Amino acid sequence: MRKILHADCDCFYAAVEMLRHPEWREVPIAIGGRTEQRGVIATCNYPARAFGVRSAMSTARALRLCPQLILVPPDFERYRAVSAEIQALFHELTPLVEPLSLDEAYLDVSAVTDFQGSATWMARWLKEEALKRTGITLSLGVAANKFLAKIASDWEKPDGLTVITPETSDAFIRQLPVGKLHGVGPATLARLTRLGITTCEDMRTTPLTTLAEHFGKFGTRLHELAHGIDERPVRVERERKSISVEHTFDHDLPDLPACLERLPALLERLTSRHARHDQPVLAKQFVKIRFSNFESTTLESLLPASTTTLPSANSFALLMEQAWQRGHRPVRLLGVGVRLKAREDAQQLGLF
Repeated sequence: MRKILHADCDCFYAAVEMLRHPEWREVPIAIGGRTEQRGVIATCNYPARAFGVRSAMSTARALRLCPQLILVPPDFERYRAVSAEIQALFHELTPLVEPLSLDEAYLDVSAVTDFQGSATWMARWLKEEALKRTGITLSLGVAANKFLAKIASDWEKPDGLTVITPETSDAFIRQLPVGKLHGVGPATLARLTRLGITTCEDMRTTPLTTLAEHFGKFGTRLHELAHGIDERPVRVERERKSISVEHTFDHDLPDLPACLERLPALLERLTSRHARHDQPVLAKQFVKIRFSNFESTTLESLLPASTTTLPSANSFALLMEQAWQRGHRPVRLLGVGVRLKAREDAQQLGLF
């Protein structure tokens, strides 16, 4: 039986800043954004979340919701240093660590014999040691696969520990809202709801042929997740190749102006996601469009060497216009992203 942990640092960037400024613990702060209100929020602490401030939100909207919000410029050098301490702690427990970003990782502890082999005790030790060594609180999920461990880590945030044992997993999954399943965004959730599918129990009783008819290959994946099936291994060597966001719309966007109108929201999300990945070297930018007839197109353009900052909104708008001309019809999905330079290539660039 596999034993998988998902560890997630609670509001990591904000937590690091509050360690340096204890006076900020009870006041709303946000990392990222700019005082001229044109940036986006990378993350925020829980006092800020009480006002409705969220990651990927525009600075202007965040300040409208919380005028007293303190905007803190990111300090990635410090975040990397604290992250390295936490990652080193993970490796004290097991070599099978799959980092997802600076603030979260999967750990396969199936073969660990310490703590009498109890994954729950291991998770408690990680929480205690992380707090003692770095001052950062972790939320941990413990389960038999990555899918359930990820859901469990988010179940009792902040500073949570949720264990889904093999004996309790079936009952846990049955009552799980389908919106908790990986890949189910607002548009897919709306379509599932129209089919009368609101929980994994509903999903289980829906014929696989029906799911495949409405969702294609993703219908098969939904069927597997609703049964708690996830065989993905914890991958120690995991190099991210791209950072992207996309959105499937409830109603098709009729024309290019409607697509361009949705671009700023996508770029806000992309900026927030990019901020969590340690400023990687970028190789290309791209736009993805899926038209109403389900045909898709992706258009890319090269970026200057050694670029670590996201391209301008105007450059994405130009790509979107060119990509839309390929289909010239209503649009059901839009996506934007950047391709990352391979790690070896990026290191070579640093030699010159």
